[in-house]
Amino acid sequence: MKILFTVGGSQAAVFGVAPLAAAARNAGHEILLAADEPLMAAAQSVGLPAVCITPERMRYGQDALTAAGRIDALLELTGQWTPDLVVGGLSHVPRVLAAKLKVPYVRHIWHIAPMARRDATAVAELAPQLERLGLSELPAPDLFIDLCPPPLRPPGAPAARAMRWVPRVSQRRIEPWMYTRPEGRRRALITAGTRNLLLDTSAGSLRPLVEELTGAGVEVLIAALPEAAERFAAELGDVRIGWIPLDVVAPTCDLAVHHGGATTAMTLLNAGVPQLIVPDNGYGKAVAEAISGYGAAVLVDRHRPQGQDPQAAVVAGCLEILSEPRYAQRARAVAAQAATLPTPDEVLREIEALASR
Repeated sequence: MKILFTVGGSQAAVFGVAPLAAAARNAGHEILLAADEPLMAAAQSVGLPAVCITPERMRYGQDALTAAGRIDALLELTGQWTPDLVVGGLSHVPRVLAAKLKVPYVRHIWHIAPMARRDATAVAELAPQLERLGLSELPAPDLFIDLCPPPLRPPGAPAARAMRWVPRVSQRRIEPWMYTRPEGRRRALITAGTRNLLLDTSAGSLRPLVEELTGAGVEVLIAALPEAAERFAAELGDVRIGWIPLDVVAPTCDLAVHHGGATTAMTLLNAGVPQLIVPDNGYGKAVAEAISGYGAAVLVDRHRPQGQDPQAAVVAGCLEILSEPRYAQRARAVAAQAATLPTPDEVLREIEALASR
């Protein structure tokens, strides 16, 4: 079987779909990943055969592909390599493609944020493309795969096939300190994924947190891009800062401070790590609200400080998580439930059945 996986947005989309794509490839199926230019490096870093659908004239500019341009790029690709099934994510463009090709469509997302209104708007905006392609309607997905642990799914979320989150991030050579716990010390990880926003304000915004944590006997790790590591390393004292493989280090952590990114949050949940989340956008806030609502995280909203300085709230939240066992208990409860969900290999059997109808 030939399966086309499509991704857009951030690297999280690549890392999220990689386990299922790898399972399909390991089962002997032909796969291709269709991605925009900014996501090609992430696809290559996890070993997926990826095709760039961004036209060459747009690859180094600021213009983004329109829905029509994205559909045309995918139609051109599938004219050369025709799939038996299409897997897509948040965007409904791959759904249009599958309808035009008359092949099954699988939607594969982490449904932690309410999306009914967003989906309805997106489908309405695609009406001109449906008419252009001679399609009367946009059919429902043949299978909806949700990576979100059931306790965190939003109210009213559509019925879905749950699938276990399998951590997948870019890899390099690792060192023993990354996968072993420090003896006699707790460990905290600070990260903003690839966006670096927690480090972009000033070194002073991080220093009080680092000083409080290290003063409490906690080892501090900061996952950061090379340019940030070079800039801040000398100013933050006794911390490890630089590239740190999140999937490897997560099981060794007692606390993680981050921005609410999907890959970051789910990899930490998978390892049962309590979190302090400082969201940098609306999606991150939805992630933070869901996890903190379950009791496995503390949310600090910089835009709604509620009478407390956000920097002080971050420090206080971290110390609360480290002093109150209930946060770790709730995080481990989510991890335990997630571990019972079907693996990508198991869900692949249902996908294979779709294509054989």
